[in-house]
Amino acid sequence: IACRASPSTGFLRKHNICMVSDFFYPNMGGVESHIYQLSQCLIEKGHKVVIATHAYGSRKGVRYLTNGLKVYYLPLQVMYNQSTATTCFHSLPLLRCVFVRERITVVHAHSSFSAMAHDALFHAKTLGLNTVFTDHSLFGFADVSSVLTNKLLTVSLCDTNHIVCVSYTSKENTVLRAALNPEIVSVIPNAVDPTDFTPDPSQRPPDRITIVVISRLVYRKVLLVSNENMILNIRIL
Repeated sequence: IACRASPSTGFLRKHNICMVSDFFYPNMGGVESHIYQLSQCLIEKGHKVVIATHAYGSRKGVRYLTNGLKVYYLPLQVMYNQSTATTCFHSLPLLRCVFVRERITVVHAHSSFSAMAHDALFHAKTLGLNTVFTDHSLFGFADVSSVLTNKLLTVSLCDTNHIVCVSYTSKENTVLRAALNPEIVSVIPNAVDPTDFTPDPSQRPPDRITIVVISRLVYRKVLLVSNENMILNIRIL
């Protein structure tokens, strides 16, 4: 999300941004950490950021995280795999209340799997707000789940202001699935801060290479499969 300079003052405009997704803490995953870290960076830039997600068990209402990050845990019913039902109507009063109360100027929805993300895009357009969508996963084109999701994505993104993908492969996949103009799709690769994962060189075995793979074991993610007996002197964790 870029700051726009005012033509009269020359100062960068500060936005009130609402991140919306079914997937956020205390649930764990790449989308959850992406939303949290992006929100913290935007707060450091001077923007106001709030997050809207569904309630997780007893975690309901409003909670505050680091740097005053405000999270709305809305009372929406989970349908499958931490995703709510896509009806548009049941989430309208709740999301509209958040957008109006926080004076939101940009709605940033995350993940094609998230029904709340699709609902938020519809409601934001109704309120005349700017919208951004970030796609985190790769989808197929043949199975029933992918066909239905792709049709919904085509409708959701038809007039979204900008789309972000986490890789160039993801961009090509999203452009094909949603019939998008590639010019409105940007690529911002996922990354980690290597200083947070610096190993102790003194503990490194001199005769073996150790590779650490951090990933969910699902089909659409990149999965490294190896046989330690076939690859000599390499240990994979």
